[in-house]
Amino acid sequence: MDSLTPAAAAAPDLVVSGRRLVTPQGVRPGHLLVRDGRITAVSDARTVPACAEHIDAGDHYVLPGLIDSHVHFRTPGLTHKEDWEHGSRAAVRGGFTTVMDMPNTLPPTLDPEAVLAKARLVEGHSLVDYRFHIGLDPDRPELLAHLDPAVATSAKIFMAGHHTAPTVVRDPAQLEKAFAAAAEGGVQLVLHAEEDGLFALLDAWWGEPDSYLDYETRRPRTGGIVAVAKIIELVRRYGTRAHILHLSSTEEADLVCAAQAAGYPVTFEVTGHHLSFTDEDTRRLGARTRLSPSIRGRADQERLWRAVWTGQVATLGSDHAPHTVAEKTRTPAQSPPGLPGVQELAVAVWTGMRRRRPDEDPDTAVSRLAHHLAAAPAEIFRLAGKGRLEAGADADLVLFAPDTPWMFSAHDVESKCGWSAYEGWTFTGRVERTVRAGRTVWDAATGSFGTYDGRLVPAAPASTRQES
Repeated sequence: MDSLTPAAAAAPDLVVSGRRLVTPQGVRPGHLLVRDGRITAVSDARTVPACAEHIDAGDHYVLPGLIDSHVHFRTPGLTHKEDWEHGSRAAVRGGFTTVMDMPNTLPPTLDPEAVLAKARLVEGHSLVDYRFHIGLDPDRPELLAHLDPAVATSAKIFMAGHHTAPTVVRDPAQLEKAFAAAAEGGVQLVLHAEEDGLFALLDAWWGEPDSYLDYETRRPRTGGIVAVAKIIELVRRYGTRAHILHLSSTEEADLVCAAQAAGYPVTFEVTGHHLSFTDEDTRRLGARTRLSPSIRGRADQERLWRAVWTGQVATLGSDHAPHTVAEKTRTPAQSPPGLPGVQELAVAVWTGMRRRRPDEDPDTAVSRLAHHLAAAPAEIFRLAGKGRLEAGADADLVLFAPDTPWMFSAHDVESKCGWSAYEGWTFTGRVERTVRAGRTVWDAATGSFGTYDGRLVPAAPASTRQES
């Protein structure tokens, strides 16, 4: 437990006081002392030191700034449905201070030059800090063996195609080369794990779908099971670190957990959408909850929740993938999968946690939320200074009212697409203020945002990665 240190002896720029600071040592009262955008100390002192600004959090939880390691903010080339101004407003209203953007843009970010070009486009347009997953170029997997960590420490592989997938790895030899190169370069792979060839076989037999009643059966769990089994075998062979995105079924979760028990460096993400909706919702809502991988049945949803309760899941992600209403109301065969979600993710998961286990100690529940949405993604993706309320960390934090009920409406949607699958939901818990680098970027009391000066997050050295 940190106390006031000589580094914090000068008057801080900001002091955040509260009775429920969510720190790595647990929930505790105290003061966060902030200077030049970083936490200089976590103090037990009874009195507030002289400072330029004081925020009294009272009984609100003070969480570390949340991290969404799976967003599609659509820059460049697809900004008619999302851009960084709108996407980052959605993020900070949802408590997120850092996001990691995916490579499937126009053009896609498949090499270091494209990643740096995207960073230049984003600069000056983001309320959040950011980092990018580079995309795998199937024809140049060797790029991963020599990837500069200053550019990216992770690479996205699409094993199945959909409307915005720029490249799909269908050739087993290419996939194997990618795993070997990533292992050599120390690159974290993140994977859309579905078997494209299996889906092509089913499509050739069934033809195009004409309704959403059977969408889940058209993109069945077998696609994910086959792909996850392939990934585990390649991880076993090469020792590559692999993170499976938007895992959707019981069988996939069991396979990954068995691989982890065997000592393989494979982890997985669960989305808020898969925890919030089932295939019955897709039959009712149609394109609004059409995802890839598809949302599955209630038994699968309960298995994913069990992964959250037990800590089997590593990260929670939004897979924030907005499309316009016009795009989503095309025919079932042409409507693109994906929905917005960064604004809704933390409150949707928190609401599900409290409704499913209302008697659980809220300090235990909120610490779990902070782990999966802050500490774990910071550790997995080497996000320097992120994910923790402790001395030396970036002064990113969230004031969260855990018991406040409120209804989410279309008026609340910050995403440029202008709609949400959660419209009409009554959430429990609300983000009251989001602070990045010691400055407020969202204040619910005034409805105001901060300055669009988010920065590219540097990579933490691989040898000193934070423990989660």
